[in-house]
Order: sequence, then structure tokens, then C-alpha cells
Amino acid sequence: QSALIPVLLRTVYADDPAFKEVGTDFTIHNMGYQGLFPPETLPLLMLPWDLFTMSKMEFFGQVNFLKGALTYSDYITTVSKKYSQEIQTAEYGFGLEGVLRDRASTVTGILNGVDYDEWSPQTDKFSIARYSPQDLSGKAKAKQDLLAAFGVANADPKLPVIGIVSRFAAQKGFDLIAQIADRLAREEMIIVALGAGDKAYEEMFQRLNKQFPNKIAVKVAYDNAIAHKIEAGADMFLMPSRYEPCGLNQIYSLKYGTVPIVRATGGLDDTIEPWDARTGKGTGFKFTEYNGEALLKTIKEALQAYRDQTSWQALMRNGMNKDFSWNASAREYGKIYEKVRLMRASVPAPEKSLASVSP
Repeated sequence: QSALIPVLLRTVYADDPAFKEVGTDFTIHNMGYQGLFPPETLPLLMLPWDLFTMSKMEFFGQVNFLKGALTYSDYITTVSKKYSQEIQTAEYGFGLEGVLRDRASTVTGILNGVDYDEWSPQTDKFSIARYSPQDLSGKAKAKQDLLAAFGVANADPKLPVIGIVSRFAAQKGFDLIAQIADRLAREEMIIVALGAGDKAYEEMFQRLNKQFPNKIAVKVAYDNAIAHKIEAGADMFLMPSRYEPCGLNQIYSLKYGTVPIVRATGGLDDTIEPWDARTGKGTGFKFTEYNGEALLKTIKEALQAYRDQTSWQALMRNGMNKDFSWNASAREYGKIYEKVRLMRASVPAPEKSLASVSP
């Protein structure tokens, strides 16, 4: 519904002196959700019929609310730099990439921030143990508690635990996990997965749990307390998304020293730096090609790196020392808002449409 605000300001309220200098910055979270409605929606909203054109809100015979916002807003932001570039391509633009390319000079990305009061291993009320970059010892206790919560019995504490907290859907990369699931289950590791969604992926995890009860565990649910336990107790966190505008769990994972394994897309690419054991730099593991083999190769790289615990703890601390709080993001938004204010102050109000609001 917020997509209509820029449209209303530049049409119905174009001559209203109260709104003449009101600017708009429209923030896109996910291009896949656009607000498509039949043409007769326009008069119901008291909007003029001349909006129903290719250059404004018409989209394959329907009214597209998101397209209206992209056309009429003064500035367009999205939730990561990489995603702001991706949505200007056919692969990620969902049919609106051309509109965004036409607005390229006023399209940018600002990462979402996270709330470290809620997500920190030093204060987490759902974690059985606290820990910090200076003292990682509590991580082992959190790991034991996590495995107990998932009913994984007699687990070797030296085995790495890979955590998943997600909607079970192809967009989140679960089609890739399905491609490699049986081979992955034979690796020296444990997977704990929390989430719900497509029945095929729920059943996949339930089948794997029956086949490998002490290697793969799943809770088909949404549970905030368990999500916190996974962040605190897992050694790695898996996010192989097809696309991910920003993503928050990989940022939480960094703070918990739970090393992310991600696909290099959107905010995942912006927030995770590839680990280089030779230089000691990096915060996680990334792959680019969207296929199961690339995912499996990257997981194996992470499992191999885990064997060197001295090096691994340096990797953990790299991530834990990152700051993705709202402070930096808020400053960037402040700059955009000021830019929009100045833009709007210097632009004369457009002529109000004379078209009738009824057919």
C-alpha cells in the first residue's frame, strides 16, 4: 500500500500546497512482490485513468502498484548495494528492470541494520551460555544445549554443526540442498534445521532425519527461542539463497561466531567476506554459481577449515567484531532524505492530470 504514496503525491495532490515540497524515498525489500490489480482498481482509488499506460502503472494489462512507486518517487533505495544492482537485470528485476535502469541515477542500496540488544551471544536470554570474542568457551555449552533441543543423542562434540533457520522454499536455496542432501549427509558434520514452507522440503528433511537420525535434525516450525539457540550453538550457518535482498541471519551469525556459508547474492554478498587462511582475513564462505555442486564444494571447504581450530577461532572473531548495527545505515538514510528534500525544493510541481477518474 505504501507504493501508492508517491503516486498520490504527484497526481491527486500535485496542486496541494501542503504537499508541494514533500519528497519521497521508496524502499524496496523484495522485487518479487509488486501489488498487481485489475485496471478498474484505479477509479476505486480516485486515481486518474491516464496512469494506465506503459510509462506509468500499466503492467501486462494490470495495474502495478510497485511500478507506480518506482515511476513517481524521487529516490529509490533497497536493502543492500548488491541487490540495488541485481534488480536492474532481467534475472532479478521481475519485469521492472527497465524502469529501474531508467532511474539508475536515483537507485541505491543501504544495508539493513540489526538489533544487537536482541541478537548477541553476550546477552542472549535464550542461550544457556554467554560468550564473547575474548572468551569463546561458552560456545561449546551452547552447542551441547542446541543438540539436546533437537534430540541429537551421543553426538561427537568435535563434529561441526551447520545451522539453518529459514522459510523452506526454492528462493532460499532449498532446491540446491535437495540436489546434494544424500551426499551432504555422509560428510563429517551435523545439520540442524528450523523452518517451514514448501511441503516437499519439509518432507525432505523429515526423510533425512529418519535416515540419518544423529546427523540431520529438523523442527518444522517457526520458533524464536530455537532460532536463538541455533545462532548461539551452531558452528556454521547455511544460506544458499537464489536471491536475498539483504538477509539478517547471516549478520546475526557473524556476531555469534557462527560462520556463514552463503551464495554471493544481494546482502549476503555485501556482508560476508571470503575467508583466506593465509592472510587471516574474511568472515565466511561464498559460492557464485547457482547449482548443487558449487554449494557442496563450498560446504566442504568450510568443513576442512574447521579442522584447524586455531585458524577457525580467528575466523569466528573476525565476524564477531563486525558492526552491522543501525547506526551506519541510519546515517546513509539521513543523507538520502536530505538529498530528496533539496531535490524537491528545486523542482516545480508537475501539472495535475486532467483525466477523469471514471471510465
